[in-house]
Amino acid sequence: MRTETLDRFLSSVGEVILASSQLRTKAGDGGQTSGGLSAGLDRMERVVGDLQRRALGLRTAPLLRVVDALPRAAREVAAGLGKSVEVELRGAELELDRAILDRLADPLVHLIRNAVDHGIEAPDVRRESGKPLAGRLVIDARRERDYVRISVSDDGRGIDLESVRRRAVEAGVLHADLAADLAPADVAALVFRPGVSTAAAVSEVSGRGVGMDAVKAAIEGLGGRVELESRTGLGTTTTLLVPITAAMQRVLLVGLGAEQVAIPIAKVERVVEAALDALEVAGRETFTIVDDQPLLVIDLAARLGIEPALRGAVVPLVLAELREQRVALLVDRLDRQQEIYVKPLPRLLASARGLAGLTVLGDGRPVFLLDLNQLT
Repeated sequence: MRTETLDRFLSSVGEVILASSQLRTKAGDGGQTSGGLSAGLDRMERVVGDLQRRALGLRTAPLLRVVDALPRAAREVAAGLGKSVEVELRGAELELDRAILDRLADPLVHLIRNAVDHGIEAPDVRRESGKPLAGRLVIDARRERDYVRISVSDDGRGIDLESVRRRAVEAGVLHADLAADLAPADVAALVFRPGVSTAAAVSEVSGRGVGMDAVKAAIEGLGGRVELESRTGLGTTTTLLVPITAAMQRVLLVGLGAEQVAIPIAKVERVVEAALDALEVAGRETFTIVDDQPLLVIDLAARLGIEPALRGAVVPLVLAELREQRVALLVDRLDRQQEIYVKPLPRLLASARGLAGLTVLGDGRPVFLLDLNQLT
């Protein structure tokens, strides 16, 4: 069955769930809902919920659909570089949402090309290090509740942290005075910043400093995250943690003026309150102090062109991560957490920055899901 057909079917199921929620609300407007009606609505919601879960299951396909071609691609890259590589696939039978699988292909291809190009050493270098002449690349997938953890590991040279530190300074990503004191894990994370590469030299395969940041943006756009671990002389492991389904997401609903928007819970650290007069303006930007650190404050209403509510002396701030930067999102009110069914944006809004999808609440109001990475 085509994904488009399943999407339309799931959308119809979502409309039935919405209609039953509205019916329950209307039935209770004039007083307490009768026991018979309430029980009937409960049964209907259980049946429709089961139908929705089955439909979501039909959207899934095995990871093998994406990773099956990676061993051959790795060997071709290695041959072109005068190297040899063995590739092992684990957990390729795990199933994910087809929409997620389609967007995993490019990041995974980049990771294996990156590993072969400037992770795995040339045969003579490996011989001197006492390693097998053929490099080893393992692509391992494991289920973790509602997520799949996909790790790409090589037994190469590892990341040269001093080189990354130097390149980050040269690219203007990191100030020279701060570079020397940065912890190794924080230095390794710099490879996800635009313009910072792990390669010693630019090649036709990788190392142009425009790849790992794209990998991170693609995975975070799916509601996932990227982790990196490297040991000098032993290799590097890049892990992609992605949700199994793209259709259901847990979000924090917040109010902006008369409107309501949804923020993915995966991006939220916590919520704090701040005195409005404690927000300091410097040029075009606003800052506040949280945990003894200055944080950029983004006024979501202003950024999205929404008329804000009249704000009191204290305002709520949602601490979140935007492109490797911890920021504070200024909102007018906090509503609740909720699991939502995410619909694709209408065609007219598909190019709108900052919007990742659309849902409809039980009272019939449409709410946009924000793509925080597109707000900066």
